[in-house]
Amino acid sequence: MFNDQQTTPDEAPESKGSNMKVLAAVFTLILLAAVGIRIYLIHRERVEANKPAAAAEAPDYTADELVLPRRLHQMDMKDARDLNGTRIWVWAAGQLNAYPATATHMDYAHPGPLLLGVDPLDVVNFIEGKAPESAFSRIPKGDAQVFMLFHRKDDPAKLWGTPVGYREGKIYTFFIDECFFYDDPHTLYKHWPAATWQAIESHQAIKGMNERQAQLALGQVSKPGPGMPGDRTVVFDNDGHPVSVTFAHDKATSIS
Repeated sequence: MFNDQQTTPDEAPESKGSNMKVLAAVFTLILLAAVGIRIYLIHRERVEANKPAAAAEAPDYTADELVLPRRLHQMDMKDARDLNGTRIWVWAAGQLNAYPATATHMDYAHPGPLLLGVDPLDVVNFIEGKAPESAFSRIPKGDAQVFMLFHRKDDPAKLWGTPVGYREGKIYTFFIDECFFYDDPHTLYKHWPAATWQAIESHQAIKGMNERQAQLALGQVSKPGPGMPGDRTVVFDNDGHPVSVTFAHDKATSIS
């Protein structure tokens, strides 16, 4: 009933020892593989950590957006008078009137022409004055307004003034940065075509203009229709002679 073949005492221990050696070899191989993988992962982590950060994708700015006109951030009359004797150019087209002035007074009662886009002005001085209650002004009146006195390029003998800031108590607030270029816009926007500049200086809109150019040509007083800037219809007041301009992809496509 039983197997007659018997294992001698010397054979059994030898077979068991062989199995243990195989298991030990397999375990060693697995351990070495695990250690190798771990070393590789640590190495890869360190290599990745030492890599320079990937450069962020550069924003897609237009040539106009890359132009950064200077800002002087005037805080008091001394700061403002640093502009005396310099030439500046109108940015806030159609927003401010010129008023007849003397060295010490600006005549609010007799408004003169609107200051139009890129008009050059030669700054003479800054003075303070009280704005009449009935006078229209886009600049707050405060306790006193600050008037900029200047000559116009086409009328160098006549002195004009316009409000550019106000004083409340001892605190001054200026809007010169928002209203004027301190550098020739023809140089700042030298990438604009000659035909565009000619239209701006003639204060007319032409097809192909973008909204910034149309603002300089027709003035900033306008009524935009629905849509995003550059893809909408804008009605420009144009000193009481409205002009409607439709833009697509920031180019004027129709003017009426």
